[in-house]
Parts: sequence; C-alpha cells; structure tokens
Amino acid sequence: MTLPESKELPVNLLAACFNNTSATYKFYWLISILQAVESGTLKVSKRELFARMISNSWFTVNYFKVSFGKQDIIQDAIRTINNIEAITIGENRETVFQKLFTSKNSDTEKLLWHFNKNVPHWFLSPWFPKKEIETDSMREKRIYSESQKSELKSLYALHHDYIEINSFWVDYLICNSKVLKDFCYWNLALFLQTKNPNVPDIPNKLIKPAIRNGLSSQRTQFWDIVLDELGSVSCIYTGNKLVKGNYAVEHFIPYSFVSHDLIWNLIPADKSFNSSKSNKLPVLEKYFEPFYLLQKNAYEIVKRRTPKNKLLEDYLTVLHTEVNIINRDKFKEIIHPLVSIASNNGFEFMT
Repeated sequence: MTLPESKELPVNLLAACFNNTSATYKFYWLISILQAVESGTLKVSKRELFARMISNSWFTVNYFKVSFGKQDIIQDAIRTINNIEAITIGENRETVFQKLFTSKNSDTEKLLWHFNKNVPHWFLSPWFPKKEIETDSMREKRIYSESQKSELKSLYALHHDYIEINSFWVDYLICNSKVLKDFCYWNLALFLQTKNPNVPDIPNKLIKPAIRNGLSSQRTQFWDIVLDELGSVSCIYTGNKLVKGNYAVEHFIPYSFVSHDLIWNLIPADKSFNSSKSNKLPVLEKYFEPFYLLQKNAYEIVKRRTPKNKLLEDYLTVLHTEVNIINRDKFKEIIHPLVSIASNNGFEFMT
C-alpha cells in the first residue's frame, strides 16, 4: 500500500517515517495527528496526542491482548493506567481519550509525557538526516529548530509542549486522511503480526468494532436444529439441561482472541454461566472432551438434516475438507494450540 502522490510535497519522506520500525509509536502518533486535523486542530498539544496514542491502542492491548513487543512501552503504560484511572477494559476510544487528556493524576501525566523523549522529534528524522559528528542530543535540538522553518516542508513544527501542522501539508492531510489512516493501520497490522505470528486476525483487532455481530443465525440455523432432534443437551460447564429458547450461544475460545463467530467454536451454554465466563479460557483437561463430543454430535445432526446448511462450511476452515464425522485428534490439534497461545498472550483460565 502506497501513499497518495503530491508534486509539491516530499511524500516519500512521510512514508520513510515507518522504515526500520521497532515499536508502534510512530503508527499511533500519525493516526493521532490525523484525528486532530480532522477535528480542525492544526496547533495540537503534545498531551492531546499522547492521550490519543493510548486511547487508540487501548482496546487492542486490553481486550484483544495483542503483544506490542518487549521494546514497546505503550502496552506497559496502558496496564499501569488501568491501575490508576477508573477506565474499563472495553471503554470506547473517545471516553478513554477524554479521561486521559483531562486527568490531574501526576502518575498518568508522567506516563503520557514519557513519549516526548523520542516520538515527536524522531518521527521527523527522514526530513533531517543525521550529520557527521552529530550526537543524538545535537540532532534532536536541530530537528526542533529546523522543523519550525516552514519552507523545509517537514510535516509539523516542533515546540516544547505542542506541534503545529505545516501549512504546506494541511490540504494533503485533510483530503487524504482516510487513506493515510488506512496506510498506518495496514503497516501496523504487518508489524504486530510479526510480534504475534500465531495470533489470528490481527487487522480486526486494531479498532473496537462499533457493534458486535449477533449470533442469531448460529442459534436458529444450527443449534436449534440440534435441540429439535435431541430435545435437550447438557451445558458442558454446569451440567444444567439446555432446551430450545433457553440457552446462550457461547465462544469456547474467547471471541477476544479468535475474533470470529465460526460455528466450530460456538456451543450452547447456561445463560448465567456464559455471563460469568467472560473472556476466560476453558481448562482443556476438563472441558475439551465434552466440547468435542457436543460439536461432533451437532455436526452429524445438522449435516444429516440440512446437508446444504452454509454454517457447515465453517468447519472447512479447520478441517480443510468436508467430512461426515469430526475427527477427535484433528480437532484437538486445532483447539489446544489456540488455547496455549491465548494463555501466553495474557488470557486467564476459568477458575
């Protein structure tokens, strides 16, 4: 993916900002600048941008538990802020931003201003290459000074506690804001995939979805068919009998890890237990066998009663071939590694 071209602007230097990236800072920094420009702000306080960086990554770190790598302090800052500010894990981005932007807590302010050590000036490094016999400290001072010369066409001018968008860039940023944000998210997804090689669907874990898809079709077109034939099934967690019209459709491996609603990961469960399970992982030594047997019986029933059922195609994503019976060992090869990876990424097991 490339940036929109411009005859008047050094767009190649903007693209070069993401060369040799070792952390997520630059992606979230530019996304935050674009959000400020979209709101009509061209002179933007650093505090606002730092707060936006945290709020833009809040859901990815807290809910989806995507790792940013050991060198990246954004995720550490978020975990610390979780203990300082009364902000829920699933809070929306704008609420997180407003709370951080207006917080009077000195520890929160210190965490936000930590990003000032590197992000604002090193982002502009493509415009101001290092000179011979120049220390990082000398170069930083030069970037601050020369960025304020608008004719050099750096993206913004750097000041002590704010940045000011260069007038040469304003129209370009406004007209191409969506493409530029897509460029950031695309490259951010590629970067995070290298840090999380076995985590599924990284691109859809970068932004909190406005509305989660419902599971009504999985209920009416799959599990209701199973219950029509069996009359009832036992909840694998509580042992309670589940009947048509009185059960929840539940993600065995949490949605916040798999980021999909495929039927091979969905089972009927006790409504009250489903709420308490939240995004906890099932203990496979206890729950894999009943989960597998429930899935196996359901697959065979639905395939026999409605052989053209489109939800059966969901099993192809894990079995890679159409079958009449779900093989236990093959299913185990799919489920066990996913649970192990999710645990390594910070998801907790059910108690």
